[in-house]
Amino acid sequence: MQKTINCALFRRMILSGAKQLDDNRAKVDALNVFPVPDGDTGTNMSLTMQSAVKELSSSASTDFAQVCDLVSKGALKGARGNSGVILSQIFRGICSVLRSVRAEADTKTFAKALEAGTKVAYNAVAIPKEGTILTVVRSMSEFAVKNAGKYRDFDHFLPAVIEEGDRALAKTPELLPVLKKAGVVDSGGVGLMTIMRGFLSALMGEEVVSEAQTDFSNVSAADAEFGDNSDIINMDLGDIQFAYCTEFFIINLKPSTTLADIDKLREKLMNIGDSVICIGDLELIKVHVHTNSPGVALTYALELGELDRPKIENMLEQNRALKAKIAAEKKDQGMLAICAGEGISEIFKDLFVDRVIQGGQTMNPSASDIATAVQKINADNVFVFPNNKNIILAAEQAQALVGNRTIHVIPTKNIPQGFAAALSFSPEVSAEENKTNMIHALDNVKAGQVTYAVRTTKVNGFSIKEGDIIGLDDKKILAKSDNIETTVLTLIDKLKEDSHEVITLYYGDSVKEEDAAALAAKVQDAFPDCDVDYHNGGQPVYYYLLSLE
Repeated sequence: MQKTINCALFRRMILSGAKQLDDNRAKVDALNVFPVPDGDTGTNMSLTMQSAVKELSSSASTDFAQVCDLVSKGALKGARGNSGVILSQIFRGICSVLRSVRAEADTKTFAKALEAGTKVAYNAVAIPKEGTILTVVRSMSEFAVKNAGKYRDFDHFLPAVIEEGDRALAKTPELLPVLKKAGVVDSGGVGLMTIMRGFLSALMGEEVVSEAQTDFSNVSAADAEFGDNSDIINMDLGDIQFAYCTEFFIINLKPSTTLADIDKLREKLMNIGDSVICIGDLELIKVHVHTNSPGVALTYALELGELDRPKIENMLEQNRALKAKIAAEKKDQGMLAICAGEGISEIFKDLFVDRVIQGGQTMNPSASDIATAVQKINADNVFVFPNNKNIILAAEQAQALVGNRTIHVIPTKNIPQGFAAALSFSPEVSAEENKTNMIHALDNVKAGQVTYAVRTTKVNGFSIKEGDIIGLDDKKILAKSDNIETTVLTLIDKLKEDSHEVITLYYGDSVKEEDAAALAAKVQDAFPDCDVDYHNGGQPVYYYLLSLE
């Protein structure tokens, strides 16, 4: 049991958290939703952590006070963008408590450190917004303070704190409308939770892995990988009130400068811009502001001390460049598929489908969900594959919610039909011709699903018992037995026509690959006139999806 954290372990936690974030920064970047960001969230936060690591590596000290000062100073020096600055302030607060530890910190001390990190971070932002990294760190700190007495060892305490952070992260779209519109959680919160998992890895003596430990998005894993800038295509890129992103440090402060002067500087900056962050102490001040008068901001700063590393970026030009990039990449036609299962999502991706959203039996997306996904595809015409008869109507209703794109709903009732429709797409022909070809392609495939009965009943001539393995097409039950193999073979026999040459099995998340391979071999023996293949679908609920072509 790890009851305390000493300085050496704290050093390892910082290094592990930084590495975990660096390994996963691209995934954090993919969640960014702001039209003209100061920089990508994951990259900014990672660079902030790397600066802390660089400063920490300059000394081999095992003194808590010195190590905490190095981490705090390094994070502040390397802080980039709002997310990086807020992260630096979280660590500043954490370190302000831990630096007073003589030898080892227990769970109560660490809880106080998180509480201090939360307070400092909130104070650093002129107008704190809920639904951001601030909400996530606050939720964790409140939980930690309340439960530190219950969890006396870090083996149970830190995982519980992380679990609370994940809950808060999942709720961020409800607190910040722009996140809900984009279909993602707060990227800064994701970065913070990635660091926390790095802490846990160090605590448990585990190696840091390069893959993220949790699906941080409320869209599918495949969805997060489709297309750069996909989350900002439908956002208004035209209205920028303040043109210049201005950042600088104030060093060698004048002897007459006081902490109150820093507060006054913050107030002055708020009068000439927004996104104001003005934090630090009488040794070093970090300033960030969006303003139309960067020279005025610099002049204010000179009243307190010397300027260091000033950076002024023209966000109007960034805005124009982003709009030009989106316009240049816009195409006439795109595709959206709705499905469940990572394997199924990857297959659609291989078929050049632009975007995939989670949905299917028992989890039908709304018209708004579909419209939002369509808006993220940079195309005038978007073909939507519902892949479930219960989703077709919602897909048709989505057109009323989309003003600047034309939705073409291809009435696919199952995944194999969706694959067939995607395979028939050609960017060289018109949208109307593609639509015709896709609809005709649906007639060339038959599909079946194998699952289990959830209750006892009589239907389609079968007496079904709860737990029976049943096989069905889109209309009715065609087979049933007490085992998967028999049901699959019977279902294929009922579906198969003389013209069919290929049988494909897509196995679900509860089926092992070796079992799918063995079943495919038996299908091949039973139907030697067909080529039989199998793929990992990863779908829930259904043991197998079957395609006959």
